[in-house]
Amino acid sequence: MAYTLNKKIRDLKPYDPIQGDYQIRLDANESFYNLPEELHTAVQDAVAHMQFNRYPDPVAREVCQQFAAYYGVDPELVTACNGSDESISVIMTSFLMRGDTVITLSDDFSMYRFYAFLAEANVIEVQKREDLTIDVDKLIETANAANAAMIIFSNPCNPTSLGLKREDVLRLIRSVNALVVLDEAYMDFWDQSLLDRVDTFDNLMILRTCSKAFGMAGIRLGFTVANKTLTDAMKAVKSPYNSNTLTQKIGAAVYGHPELMRQRTKEIVHSREALSVGMKALLEQYPTGMTLYESCTNFVYLKTALAKEIYDYLLDNSIAIRYFPSGYLRITAGSREENQAVLDMMKDFFAARQKAVTE
Repeated sequence: MAYTLNKKIRDLKPYDPIQGDYQIRLDANESFYNLPEELHTAVQDAVAHMQFNRYPDPVAREVCQQFAAYYGVDPELVTACNGSDESISVIMTSFLMRGDTVITLSDDFSMYRFYAFLAEANVIEVQKREDLTIDVDKLIETANAANAAMIIFSNPCNPTSLGLKREDVLRLIRSVNALVVLDEAYMDFWDQSLLDRVDTFDNLMILRTCSKAFGMAGIRLGFTVANKTLTDAMKAVKSPYNSNTLTQKIGAAVYGHPELMRQRTKEIVHSREALSVGMKALLEQYPTGMTLYESCTNFVYLKTALAKEIYDYLLDNSIAIRYFPSGYLRITAGSREENQAVLDMMKDFFAARQKAVTE
C-alpha cells in the first residue's frame, strides 16, 4: 500500500516570500543596517573560540544573560529560541490541547493561525475596528465566552503598524483566564512594553526577536519571557539544543554593545518617520483616497485601491515591498537613499496615472 499524507498537511504549500534579485528590498521588515564594523571583530573572536565538536548550551545562558541585561529583566525568566517562529510553534503545540480555542486578531501575523491549525486548535479571529484599532472589550468578551485557552497577537502590530497602549493590554490580561501571548517583535521601536511586568502575571508570555531592530534576521534568534512557572515549562518542551552555538555567540556579542544597538534603533525610527513624512507629502500632492496609518514600527502601512498597481510598478523598477490582496501595502523603512527611491518611483506612478486620466 502507498503512504498518503494526512489531511492536515496534504494541501499545505511552503512559505513563499518574494523571489528575485531586486536592487531595493523593503518587503520583509528587516533592518537596513548590517552589523557595524566594530562588532565584526567581537563576532569573529567569539566564533574563533567556538567548540564546534560540542553541542550548544541547551539553555543559551550567555546570550539570555546579555538579553536580560539589555532589557532589565531576570535572566531566569528568558528562553532563547530559533527565532520567534519557533517560540510560537512550541507554545502552540505544547501549551494547547487538541480542540482548545485560540483567539487572534484580524488583521495580524498570519503564522498564528497556521501554527494553531497544526496544533489542531480551534481559531477565532476577532475583527479589528474599521480604523484597524483593537476593540479590547470585544476581545475580552469573545475570549471569556469561548473559554479560550490562549490569546495571541502582535503589539505593535504586523502588518498594520499600529500599537495597543500598555494600560489596555494590562486590562486584557487581568480580565481573562486565557494565556496571553504578546508578540513584541516591533516593541523596540515603541515604548509600551510589558517586559517589566512579566513576572507579576501567571498568564503572560512575551516574545522578542533580533530580526527587526538588531539587524540579525540571518541568525534566527528570538526570546520568550514569562514568569518562572511558564519559563520552566517552555524550557522543558522546547528541543534541547534549539539555538545553535554560532547564533548564541553572535547574539551575545551584539547584546554586549547596548549603546550601539540603541543608537541603531533610534536611526531606524528616524528613517520610518522620514518615510512617513515623504509619504504624506506625496498623498497631498496626489490625493487618491489613500490612507496612511500612524506607525510605531519600522515600516509604514497604506490602504489604497491602487495597491496592486503600485506594487507591480515598483517591482518592475526593482523595488520590492509587501502587497496584501485586501488592498494594503507595507513598506519597510530603508536607508535614506532607499526611502527616496521608493518615494520618487511612487511619484512617477501617480504622475503618469494623473497624466493618463487628463489626456
